[in-house]
Amino acid sequence: MSLLRSEIRKANALVGAYARVCALIVGLIGYFANGSTTVIGAEAIAPSTEKLDLLTDFFQNEVASKRLPGAIVLIQQHGHPVYLKTFGVRDVGTDLPMTLDTMFALHSMTKPVTSLAAMMLVDAGKLSLDDPVSKYLPSYADIKVGTERVDAQGKASLEFVQAERPPTIRDLLLQTSGIAADYVGDWVKKLYSEAHLLDGHFDNAEFAERIARLPLTRQPGTFWRYGHSTNVLGRVIEIVSGETLYHFMRQRIFDPLGMRHTKFVLDTPEERALKAEPLPSDTILVDEERMRRAHPEWESGGGGLVSTIVDYARFAQMLLDGGQLDGKRYLSSAAFEDMTTDHIGPGSGVGHDYFYFPGDGFGFGYGLAVRTGPGETNQPGSIGELKWDSGAGTYIGIDRKLDMIYILMEQVDKERGPIRVALRKLVYDAFTSNDVERIEHR
Repeated sequence: MSLLRSEIRKANALVGAYARVCALIVGLIGYFANGSTTVIGAEAIAPSTEKLDLLTDFFQNEVASKRLPGAIVLIQQHGHPVYLKTFGVRDVGTDLPMTLDTMFALHSMTKPVTSLAAMMLVDAGKLSLDDPVSKYLPSYADIKVGTERVDAQGKASLEFVQAERPPTIRDLLLQTSGIAADYVGDWVKKLYSEAHLLDGHFDNAEFAERIARLPLTRQPGTFWRYGHSTNVLGRVIEIVSGETLYHFMRQRIFDPLGMRHTKFVLDTPEERALKAEPLPSDTILVDEERMRRAHPEWESGGGGLVSTIVDYARFAQMLLDGGQLDGKRYLSSAAFEDMTTDHIGPGSGVGHDYFYFPGDGFGFGYGLAVRTGPGETNQPGSIGELKWDSGAGTYIGIDRKLDMIYILMEQVDKERGPIRVALRKLVYDAFTSNDVERIEHR
């Protein structure tokens, strides 16, 4: 009897999922039917159906090999989907299928959204890129920079010197503020651990104050260092707008774009049941997701949003169309151009090390990596292409030369590196015609 009840519950869940998917497909068709079809790249190569089948084969194999519980892949060209497939399950614990209404923790793919929100305030004249962070957060006025010194005997010591200039809003957007995370060195890990940054309950205001008590890890404006810059930026947005970060994003970005399922906290059991989960063996991501859920009061601008592929496709299409969609402009042309231009390349005075997450051949704008050249690996893509990804494996690529976006939604940490490399190759291979060997830098 219990087995029968279990099968009935599973059948009911599948019926419910089917109904939701039907509704999502109708909405998706409506989104794309009303979406812009920008003329940039209108002559671009259409993808090969046969080569797209290789993309399907790859993800089916990842799921069958149990390296990945499930995923959704969207490729959209000229405002319309040319490839949209779901793979596997959203949660191996429930065995419910991956569906278009599945919700994914975006982790660092939150950063482009927060960066857009900040640029909207810059565009409106309420915030300046050259404003010191201390104008809005006085705790950053007298900030020190930590430097590890090693003497002739090999003994390390930590020195603190005055910042040569205060970090600015531009530094927060570019990840050049010197505000790091705890991965960059032993002394940084030690100080961050002792500061108990994520203990207890805290919101953006409290987090910004906590991290202000720690030293910068580089002089502002001199080094690209991934960290908590965008979290501090989220607090600045709150101060300037007079609203919580989510309220501002919802009014200015989510509601106008129709991103009805993008938020920091899943409010209902039904929403939580739609959440994609990592494999239990993916322990780093399991722990990070547990931490995210343990702090519903923290609207992390650096990594806290949850969304669907349908919602994020709207955001990506707006970026592809130069900061506008469906007749509404979100950023002026000048502000969008500034946001999507590399600001840390040769001649900028900005250095980086092997923790440079934009990757080979990419520079960085405000919240997005920008393709600047072939790099040493000559990976596929187009000059000017925008991209970003996250520790949860989610990925966005925006290619204006092909008038194309591609999005991967998944929740995986262990396999995300190989998957990311394969995704780029398979997507761009599909856009390579018989008479064009490579399209990287058209």
